[in-house]
Amino acid sequence: MSSLFRATGPFVQSNVRWYAWFTTAFNARFYYPILAILFLDLGLSLSQFVMLNAIWAATILLAEVPSGALADLIGRRKLLIAAAGLMVLEMTVLLVAPKDAGMWLFAFCAVNRVLSGLAEAAASGADEALAYDSLEDPTEWDEVLEAVMKLRSAAMVVAMVVGALVYDAGAIGLNVEIAHRLPIVLCLAQAVAAFLISLKFREVREGDAKAGFAEVFGQTWRAAKWVLTTKAAILIVIGGLLIDGVARNFATINSEYYRLIEIPTFTFGFIAAGTALIGMYTPRLSKHLARRFSPFSNFAFTAAWMFLCLFLLGRVWAYWGVVPGIGLMAGMFHLGFLMSRYLHELASSDQRATVLSVKGLLFNIGYGTASLIFAGAVSLQKRASGMNDEEALTSTLEWQPWIFGAAFLVFLGMAKWLGMPRKIGTR
Repeated sequence: MSSLFRATGPFVQSNVRWYAWFTTAFNARFYYPILAILFLDLGLSLSQFVMLNAIWAATILLAEVPSGALADLIGRRKLLIAAAGLMVLEMTVLLVAPKDAGMWLFAFCAVNRVLSGLAEAAASGADEALAYDSLEDPTEWDEVLEAVMKLRSAAMVVAMVVGALVYDAGAIGLNVEIAHRLPIVLCLAQAVAAFLISLKFREVREGDAKAGFAEVFGQTWRAAKWVLTTKAAILIVIGGLLIDGVARNFATINSEYYRLIEIPTFTFGFIAAGTALIGMYTPRLSKHLARRFSPFSNFAFTAAWMFLCLFLLGRVWAYWGVVPGIGLMAGMFHLGFLMSRYLHELASSDQRATVLSVKGLLFNIGYGTASLIFAGAVSLQKRASGMNDEEALTSTLEWQPWIFGAAFLVFLGMAKWLGMPRKIGTR
């Protein structure tokens, strides 16, 4: 990470440096450790919160790939400015959302989730594509990934601790109403910072400012066809989305899980900070594994680790249950490194952002599917067996690893049969 601060190596390129700061401001958000309970404490029910997640996922589903195509056609810088601007609006709407206002509250939160989905879609792929194409030597991308992931993890340490602490009114002696808005205020400040950073980028590939619907559709179709018909690409994406779906579902409900295992609310930030600290060391291991082992082996290793973490989560141990939760997030960091490395090596420059957006689209379909299955299982057990929320959540966590394990064994069999490439790129 020192090369980033000294502006040496790949960070000699200004776009690569600004990418590191932009992705950190855009992603290391202060409300993450208390995301679920923030919405619930505003006055939403758990089912409404799940519905908001579905709205968020649907928005990304519709906007992800067209935004990537726009980035490749009209310029990545424009999409990053739009993403940061949408983040500013997203946080502003959530900040002024009325507490305990029934459908008015839900409407404000739904607008927030739509804006959040549009921002996520606009940034997805465009930031990495701009940075990668700014490199004189693409083999330096591993070093960029390692430094950026460390910086983002360090920022997450600060954001998670501060976000949870300011939310817990009793810990800081503030009025509850004020304390519950503070993480949102801090996220709004991040959004403004991300917007200012986005203005610093410069285009590497000049786009067509007049590109219309036909051009966007054509670019989207070409990239989607390439992903779906290129054996290495589609196997990597399917393997990734199977792991990502269950991991992100847990990341969404982790604050409810921590309450279930009797973790005090004020410690949520420290737990997330501990997770982020592990994320600072994961990239070095990820780089070693990616260079030494084949994609098939790396996905098998990652899936085995995730299965173990999911199995231990299903034990629902008081206090100690936090350990496999952190392990699951570490596996998610590792997966992110692998996906970025493999897809950048496979994709061509003229459709790089679109390909990454296709990956993002498929990942969000996987995440949405995993979330709906999980939420449906919880709801079904409550109705059919008369369980309360905690009992239904515990039961669902118990069977989750076995469903994941079975699905991934099917994938590994398919990858073996089709012949996943032993090596990707020229490294």
